[in-house]
Amino acid sequence: MARVSLSLPTYSPNTRRRIHTSSISGHGTITRPEPGTGIKVTFMDPKGKLLKTVEVNEGDNLLEIAHEHDIDLEGACDCSIACSTCHVILRPEDHDKLEEPSDDENDMLDMAFGLTDTSRLGCQVKMRRDLDGLVATLPSATRNMFVDGAKPTKH
Repeated sequence: MARVSLSLPTYSPNTRRRIHTSSISGHGTITRPEPGTGIKVTFMDPKGKLLKTVEVNEGDNLLEIAHEHDIDLEGACDCSIACSTCHVILRPEDHDKLEEPSDDENDMLDMAFGLTDTSRLGCQVKMRRDLDGLVATLPSATRNMFVDGAKPTKH
């Protein structure tokens, strides 16, 4: 059997290691629209009380918007359509503007507490200009994967 000799590189104290870094501002920053120029979204509690109205960008989804603005919408599966904890109830006029839910979304909606004809998963509702003024009502309960009362955190 042949013997293999490995030689490791040697470093002198003057050898400089190069480390690549990127600007912090390039990761995870959210730019919100100037007041009056964004798409308005209103969140309501289950009893119809106004929680918050915010302005968002095209392409944002309701779950991420809720997390950003401390709205109590869980989203346990982190937008992977594997739970129903981001279930929201939309007004009929808002619901009718959306494309039909995928089969995966319908499967998860079937497990949602308090399902209605205008229920959608918040993670699948992507904001567009024609949805300006959308109202999303939180259901009175959710099939929560956290059984210890944990609150959702921003992702």
